[in-house]
Amino acid sequence: MRITYFVHTTTTDNEAGLATGWIQGKLSDNGLEQARLLNGTLQNHTFDAVFTSDLQRAVKSTELFFDNRFPVFIDWRLRECNYGVFDGKPVADFKKGHEAEFISAPYEGGESYRDVEQRIKSLLNSLSLFPFNHIAVVAHQAPQLALDVLLGGKSWEQAISEDWRNTKNWQPGWEYQLPEKF
Repeated sequence: MRITYFVHTTTTDNEAGLATGWIQGKLSDNGLEQARLLNGTLQNHTFDAVFTSDLQRAVKSTELFFDNRFPVFIDWRLRECNYGVFDGKPVADFKKGHEAEFISAPYEGGESYRDVEQRIKSLLNSLSLFPFNHIAVVAHQAPQLALDVLLGGKSWEQAISEDWRNTKNWQPGWEYQLPEKF
C-alpha cells in the first residue's frame, strides 16, 4: 500500500512558537490559505481513503485538502506526541535540540517518541487489513518521524536530525510504502 503523508497546515500555535501536542489547535489564516492552495494541487490525485488524526487542526486540514472527495477515517493513533506538561509551552523552552532525550523517556506527564512509534505501528498493522492501494494520511510531526523509523529504515536519532522541519523543506506530501507483510 502506498501512503502519501500530509502534515496539517500552519496553526496559531505554530505561529506563536508553541508546542501544541494533544491540544486541539486552530489553523491560522495562513494555514487556511495553505490548505486551499494544496487543495488545488490535489485536484488530480486519487486516494482510496484518507486517514487523519482526531485533533482539530488535522481534521480541518483534511476537510480543506480533499473536499470530502474520498472516505475519511479519523484515528486517534495519528495524534501528535503528547508533550505532557509542555503542551502549550514555547517550543524553544524544551524541544529544539533536545528531542533525542525523549526517544525512550517520556515527556513529563506525556509520552516518548517510542510510544508514538507503537501507536503508528498499531495503525500500520490495522491498515494492512484494508484492500487499499493508495491512501492519504494527514497528521503531525511525531507520527511522520515514526513512519521514517518504521517504513524508512531510519533510527530515531536519524529521523529527528533529518526532519524536513529543520531546514523548512516542506513539500506537498511525502511517500511511504507499507509492505504487504508488515
